Amino acid sequence: MGNQKLRSGYEAIIDRMASTRTPSIADLRKSYERAELNEAASHALPLDQFAQWLDEAIAAEVPEPNAMTLATVGSGLRPSTRVVLIKGYDAQGIVWYTNFDSRKGQQLAGNPFAALQFHWVELERVVRMEGRVTKVSDAEADAYFHSRPLDSRIGAWASPQSEVIAGRGALVANAAKYAAQFLLNPPRPPHWGGYRLEPDSWEFWQGRKSRLHDRLRYRLLDGHWLRERLAP
Repeated sequence: MGNQKLRSGYEAIIDRMASTRTPSIADLRKSYERAELNEAASHALPLDQFAQWLDEAIAAEVPEPNAMTLATVGSGLRPSTRVVLIKGYDAQGIVWYTNFDSRKGQQLAGNPFAALQFHWVELERVVRMEGRVTKVSDAEADAYFHSRPLDSRIGAWASPQSEVIAGRGALVANAAKYAAQFLLNPPRPPHWGGYRLEPDSWEFWQGRKSRLHDRLRYRLLDGHWLRERLAP
């Protein structure tokens, strides 16, 4: 009887330890069961499919539905990624704004091909696109720049993006300097503007149960979009 009580007490301790143990990364799993993506219900044009999913992400109030990962490749063929915000889209492509002298700007100057990815976790959806990147016109860049809050316009002058700086104090001092110089009307810096990625490939991923995910790819072929299903 004593051994049985001792064993029961030991097992209870083990059970408590197991219930409070932090799971390992390898044990983290999720079953995707929110929706499906099939050819019959998808749009013939990828831009229309993207517009629908972006609208649904905004309506669902997912955190930062406009955030996208931008991947570029430098001269040493080393890829790098960062998160930027989409600021517009149409048949010409996907637009964002940044510092041309930044690492991504320098990489795009040497290799104008890039990839973008949206991940709307709550909707179990991913959109990927690849294509050539060009700069938007000065008129487009000026119009967007002057629509930004004043502190963001000052920040475009104050930050030597991607460069090593002595500390945060350097940024604050730069911001104060340019705020005093430009007051309420800072012009667009010559090193700041917009990029547009014109996709020649899109992929829409919808999580599904048992890892049998839906993947639809659109490829531009002879001026027309070819829609095809990829294995997950």
